[in-house]
Amino acid sequence: QVQLVESGGGLVQPGGSLRLSCEASGFPFEHYSVGWFRQAPGKEHEAVSCISSSDASTYYADSVKGRVTISRDNAKNTVYLQMNSLKPEDTAVYYCAVPPSWTISCHTIVTMRRHESGLWGPGTQVTVSS
Repeated sequence: QVQLVESGGGLVQPGGSLRLSCEASGFPFEHYSVGWFRQAPGKEHEAVSCISSSDASTYYADSVKGRVTISRDNAKNTVYLQMNSLKPEDTAVYYCAVPPSWTISCHTIVTMRRHESGLWGPGTQVTVSS
């Protein structure tokens, strides 16, 4: 079955850390660049990070730069998002996604929208609150 499944979300206090995982199945994951996105109630959909398939180059939104690290383990078909120094404004549902073609790079992936293109996971809730 072709799918992405996120995990690792939860409730954390400000300043805490979480590691999100995105596990892929049913397609040649190692050839695809992968993006992480988030959606909070009343806020714009935001591309948080992306990692390429070819050279593992990365992209980070300014809002998370310096606090978030994206990585991948192709042997496990998994991409990780390590989030540190979490803030209440990081509260959102986090999604991972791959583009419709393995040729599409992070430059384009970060413009993707759910229900418009690509394969998306169901999301994992991250809540940062004391």
